[in-house]
Amino acid sequence: MHLASLIDLAAARYPEAEAIIDGDRRLTYHAWQTRIRRVAHALHARGIRPGDHVVFLLKNRLEHATAYWACQRIGAIATPLNWRWSAGDISFCVQDAEAVAVICEPASHVAAQAARPSLSGVHTWIYVGDPVPTDYLAFSTLLEDDGAAEAPSPAVSESDISVMLYTSGTTGRPKGVPRTHRAEYSAALAHSLQSRNSLQDRTLGVMPLYHTMGIRSTIVMALLNGCLICLPDWSPEAAARLIANERISALYLVPTLYHDLINAPAFSREAAKSVTKLGYAGAPMSGTLTRRVAEMFQPQVFVNHLGSTEIYTFTICDRILEKPTCAGRAGVFSQVRIVRADADRRGDPDDILPRGETGELIVSLSSPEAFQGYWRRPEADAKALRGGWYFSGDLVYADEDGDIFTVGRVDDMIISGGENIYPIEVEEVVSRHPQVDEACVVGLSDQRWGQVVTAFVVPERKADGSFVALSAADLDAFCRQAEDFADFKRPRRYEFVSALPKSPTGKLLRRRLLEGGYETL
Repeated sequence: MHLASLIDLAAARYPEAEAIIDGDRRLTYHAWQTRIRRVAHALHARGIRPGDHVVFLLKNRLEHATAYWACQRIGAIATPLNWRWSAGDISFCVQDAEAVAVICEPASHVAAQAARPSLSGVHTWIYVGDPVPTDYLAFSTLLEDDGAAEAPSPAVSESDISVMLYTSGTTGRPKGVPRTHRAEYSAALAHSLQSRNSLQDRTLGVMPLYHTMGIRSTIVMALLNGCLICLPDWSPEAAARLIANERISALYLVPTLYHDLINAPAFSREAAKSVTKLGYAGAPMSGTLTRRVAEMFQPQVFVNHLGSTEIYTFTICDRILEKPTCAGRAGVFSQVRIVRADADRRGDPDDILPRGETGELIVSLSSPEAFQGYWRRPEADAKALRGGWYFSGDLVYADEDGDIFTVGRVDDMIISGGENIYPIEVEEVVSRHPQVDEACVVGLSDQRWGQVVTAFVVPERKADGSFVALSAADLDAFCRQAEDFADFKRPRRYEFVSALPKSPTGKLLRRRLLEGGYETL
């Protein structure tokens, strides 16, 4: 099954059901299907063919989702990039993908225009907004194509590439992750089952559409005749209002956004009573935050999803109130192992560890959700793919029940005085302190210890916006009293900061802290 059929099936089932909301713009499935067909026909008429890459530099908005589905219809490869990227990043990825078209908007236009001289292979430049810059085609003109209804759609196979997402590139240039229609459809099906989504669910479209979580929410809503409510720029106050006003029933966010949301003045349990299903991914959620989110939402379903761009689902846990921070067990299509971690990333897929020992999580490439290799990056394939398994880079262990818990990333492990220390387990203890809002732990270089365990802490704010008085001695005493916490793991250094560096998707950027990218309070 190719993805474009999902919109057609949804429009046939419930043509008048709301499909997408973007500010004052609201479209039913029938109306959206018509718009998608017109854009698809217009792109094809401008020489965009099956297998061509179309780059999107767009926020979460109606035009972005429409262009995505239009590409699925004509077999073009949707290639969304972070609209905040620099001209250099854009130039690299557009050339790497050999894209033939770029769609941008005011927020990304300056960088796109700066990259344009280096992108001679791009023959179509499209602009969303008004006024339209010189030498750009207005996106609105794509909607004027009246021949779309009669035009036959190109043949698209489930083995064709549907989308190519670029990894964040925290350790080098971004890597393209091509994913087929079959992989994307399978991932959406797995997500709807594992997250217990229902027919005509309504979700907040705030996770970026250049990120696997944003793409998944978009596809799942079409699969179930649900409604995607766009939020182009994250604002906890705006999110709280949309949740209440649009009767949102399911949320799929990173932990950072849940943290912001439940602390927003506009948020209340009464305003969020329509939300019955919660899911999170992208980063671990502390036990403290898990309990606070559960108290505020009182969900019927609360799921922790562990996965990646490369293979959407590794594991799933729907019992995190019983086992906070647990990542659960293999997803419906997945097979996983925990093998001995190798810092040089040359691990053996058959070197399986017993329960209780920490190792690297690997996932079988036989999953229908899996990619089959990076875009023109054989060195990355050699590092991550071995013997039919994907080496995730996630450090985990299985408890006595067989449930999996994450403890960090292979690259984030701290070696202090010869001991292996995993940041997440230290963060879990530090964040329990009642006056700690957020914490991030890294290993800073130290002549004696090799690395010294360092906790970057955002203190709790007072009602007037200032920070509470919190000292390293307070936190050290708190950690010394923590049960089941070895003394050698205790932070030896604390830095108090007003905020932690994060990616646009809310992931902690530990590398920036290691590089000194912070200012202390």
